[in-house]
Order: sequence, then C-alpha cells, then structure tokens
Amino acid sequence: MHAKRLAFLSLALGVAITGYMVLGARGSWSFILPFRGAKLAALLLVAMSISTATLLFQTIARNRILTPSIMGFDALYVMIVTLAVFFLGSRNFLAIPELVTYLTALAVMVLAALLLFGTLLLQTREDIMRMMLTGVILGALFRSLTSFATRMIDPNEYAVIQVASYARFNQIDTDLLGVSALLCLGALLAAWRIRHRLDVLALGREAAINLGLNPRRAAIEVLILVAVLVAVSTAFVGPIAFLGLLVVSLAHLVTPSGSHAILLPSAALISALTLVGGQTLLDRVLGLSTPLAVVIDFLGGILFLALLLTRMRR
Repeated sequence: MHAKRLAFLSLALGVAITGYMVLGARGSWSFILPFRGAKLAALLLVAMSISTATLLFQTIARNRILTPSIMGFDALYVMIVTLAVFFLGSRNFLAIPELVTYLTALAVMVLAALLLFGTLLLQTREDIMRMMLTGVILGALFRSLTSFATRMIDPNEYAVIQVASYARFNQIDTDLLGVSALLCLGALLAAWRIRHRLDVLALGREAAINLGLNPRRAAIEVLILVAVLVAVSTAFVGPIAFLGLLVVSLAHLVTPSGSHAILLPSAALISALTLVGGQTLLDRVLGLSTPLAVVIDFLGGILFLALLLTRMRR
C-alpha cells in the first residue's frame, strides 16, 4: 500500500517537474533547460531539507505540532541581515560577495543551534521541552531586536531587509547551489542511515534505553542534522515558517506509518511536489505574481491552528 502511494507521489512529482521545465518556454532550449534546471534543483534541495528537518525534529520532540522554526531560526536569519545592513549600510552590505554573506549567516545559525543544544539537551525529555521554550523566547528576542534596528534604519535601506524577510523561490541564487547541495545531501544521507534509530527514538526514552540505544547521544546527533538542514535552507532561500509542518502532516496522512523509511521519502516527495507544483501553477499556469511562500504560510497557519485546537480538545 505504501509503495503504491509513494509511486503515485513520484509520478505526480515527475509531471510537476515536466510542467516546470517546459510550460511557457520560449527561446533556445540550450538556454532554458540549464536555467530552469538549476532553479529546479534548488527547489528540490530546499524541499527535501525542510521536510527531513521537520520530521527529525518532531521525532525527537514526539510532538507533531512543533517545527524547527520554533527555535527562532527564521527570526535569527532576519536579525543577522538587519544588523548587517544597520552597521554596514545597504550599499556596503550588497557589495559583500553573496557566498561570504551566505556562509556567515550559515555559520552563525548553526553555531547558535549547537550552543543551545549543548547547554539545554541532557538526558530527559523535559530538557528538550525546555530547549523548545527557550527557542520561543529567543525567537521573540530576535524579532524585538530586528524591530528596534528597523526603526532606526534609513527607510531607503529597509527594502534590502524586506527582501531577506521572505522566501525567494523566484530569485534563487544558483551560484550557491553547489555549496548548499554538498551540505544538505551530506545531512540527508546521514539522516537516511539512522532511519532505524529514529524509529526507536520515536518510541520514547525508556523504550530506547531498553532497546540498547543511548537516547541523549542519538538526540544530539539528530538535532545537529536538523540545525544544518534548516540553517542551509534558510540562508539559501530565506525563512519558510510552515512548509515543514504542512508537508509532514500530509505525509502522516497519506502514508500513515511509524517507519521513517516510509515517512522520510513520503515527506520529501510531498514537499517537492508542493514547491515545484505550486511554483509551476502560480507562474506558468495562472500567471500570478503572488509569492508561493505566502500561500504556503497561509495554508500552514490554518493547519497549525487546526492541530492546536485538536490537541486542546483532547
């Protein structure tokens, strides 16, 4: 049953990829195929990274409502860009090579995540919940600092910050694709190799210990992978708040299983179908200028409220 559903998702993704590559194509194919192919690769990379990071995070937390964005990654990224523009000025900031800006933001985000994990993650689940609550507080702090800096900044320079505050699926810098692919594919491969340990972690701390797994060490390894995947995807295309929650919830619905060997490819396929299919539908078919991130956040926000209300009624 799961194999048939995964095959159907793969077929649907193939159709979406074909539509993305050929619909509305005008001009030389020698230019169109490499140009669209690079953007397609970036969309697939971001889709797999966000879906995998969210699924891993929910496995550790044993909670299907929480996502890595609760750790304040999105707010931290926007704050980094805001402070850089505030201290350097938009002209000097834009003069910095894109790779340097990307690697700096990536290093700061991963370092912040590892410091948080190292100081708060001990041997009990309660410490993980404390880590998440700390992430909420830090996210509020980052947003407050960002708001304070934007009030003092030149209004003409605020446009640079505004661009960085939203996901950029139409303006992906493909020059960063190689570095992002190297980091993300390494983390994705590591996540796939520990898929059976993830099944054990999902059973809870006591069950993991009884089955011979060190839950603290395994949780730290998983959270490091989450930090890398979220940091790379956020620094690559910008913050995406609810994509992970949306696609992982759909993966549990389409392929209900406790096995990460099923959930990981299912979530990745649904995420890729959402980004590629959504971008094709908005740009190539409907011809709308509405950013895909706005639609995703709208649907994801509704889903989040629905899940939250469902939990409160239990």
